[in-house]
Amino acid sequence: MSIKLKKSDAMTVKTVKPRESVFLDTNSLKWLPWVIEGTWFKLLNVDMKTGGYTMILKVDPENDAPVHGHVGAVEGLILEGEFGYDEDRGPGMHYVWEPAGAIHQPDSPGGFTMFAVMHGPLLGYNDDGSIAAVVDGKFMYQMALDGGVADHIKVDYPDIN
Repeated sequence: MSIKLKKSDAMTVKTVKPRESVFLDTNSLKWLPWVIEGTWFKLLNVDMKTGGYTMILKVDPENDAPVHGHVGAVEGLILEGEFGYDEDRGPGMHYVWEPAGAIHQPDSPGGFTMFAVMHGPLLGYNDDGSIAAVVDGKFMYQMALDGGVADHIKVDYPDIN
């Protein structure tokens, strides 16, 4: 099956121009400390329905993450550096997909930066296996708001100003 979309002057469907720019200069956002020591984030967007969020994540060299889980799938593009799980490694410009329900402990000997879409919350665990933290879009938004870099995110959490 082959489909080719092409521009046509006879098109009856009209485009809808956005009310404001759909682009964000991520260089204008400062790095904020994240929930794992030695990690930093720039929050790009949140999904109020799923608790997911989109961010740029930076991890310092020699930083092994604690065991954590993902309620929703995670998609990412490694921009620089590498990370992985034992022999399964992903260097720069590799795409990563982690399934919903994944529980793992990635490592990054040299550090990395990644564009990441979290399709649901991240779960942090205590030593006894109980849940220590639920890092969802609302939590991330509050962190960005507290850090002064949330003006670009259009959400309406009634209990957050």
